[in-house]
Amino acid sequence: MPLLKIYDQLLQFPLFQGMGRDDLAQVAGHTKFGFQKVSAGQTVAAVDSPCTQLFFLLSGILRAETFSDDRAYSVVEEVTAPFLFQPDAIFGYHQRFTHTFKARTACSFITLDKTEVMRLSEQFLVFRLNLLNIFATHSQKLQQQLWHRYPETLTVRIARFLVCRCLYPAGSKTFNILMTRLADEVGDSRLDVSRALNLMQREGLLHLNRGRIVVPQLERLSMQNVKPVLAGVK
Repeated sequence: MPLLKIYDQLLQFPLFQGMGRDDLAQVAGHTKFGFQKVSAGQTVAAVDSPCTQLFFLLSGILRAETFSDDRAYSVVEEVTAPFLFQPDAIFGYHQRFTHTFKARTACSFITLDKTEVMRLSEQFLVFRLNLLNIFATHSQKLQQQLWHRYPETLTVRIARFLVCRCLYPAGSKTFNILMTRLADEVGDSRLDVSRALNLMQREGLLHLNRGRIVVPQLERLSMQNVKPVLAGVK
C-alpha cells in the first residue's frame, strides 16, 4: 500500500490522532503493518481465540456476536468501518477475544502485531497516551455502571440490560434470549416482562419475535428521556 494512503488510513483511528506529521510519516514508513482482506461470511476473530494483534477495519461491515457465560443468550450487532475492535484484549489477564467477529460484507483490515504496538508505545508519546486513554475510558465506563441508581421501572431495567451488553452503543441489535431468561436477569416475572416488552414495542423501541428481540436503534434506549417514555410499566 502506498505510504500516503497508509498515512490517510491511520488518521481515521483514535490511536494515531494527535500525532505530528513527521511522527505519523515515520510510523507509516517504518512499522510492520499487515494487510488483510476477507470475504463475506469469513470469521476474522473467534471468541476465546488469542489476541496477538490489533485489527483496524478499513472498509466493510463486521458482524459481532457475544454470548453469555453459559451461552444461554447472545447479542448480534453490526459495526462499520473505520473500527478498531477489542484493543483491550491484547494486554491484561485475559488476552483473548470475548466476541466473535465475522465479515458481513467483504472487509479489509490493517493489522498490527503486539510487538509493534509495544514498540510504538515506547517510541511515540501520543500513541502511548491514546492507548492508555482507550483502556482508561473502557474501565471507567464499566465502573460507573455499578454506581448508577437502580431503575425504578421494569422497562428501564430491561433497557439497561440490553444497552449494557452491547459492544457498540448505537445501531441495530438482535438479542437471542428467551423471555424466561430475561425475566430472571431483570428480577421480575415472565408475565410482567412480556407486558413491558410489548409496551416498548408499541413505542417503537424494539420488535419481538419468538426467542428474539430486535432493537432498531440502540441509542433510543440510551437516551436520558427513556424513563418518562417508558414509565407505564412498574
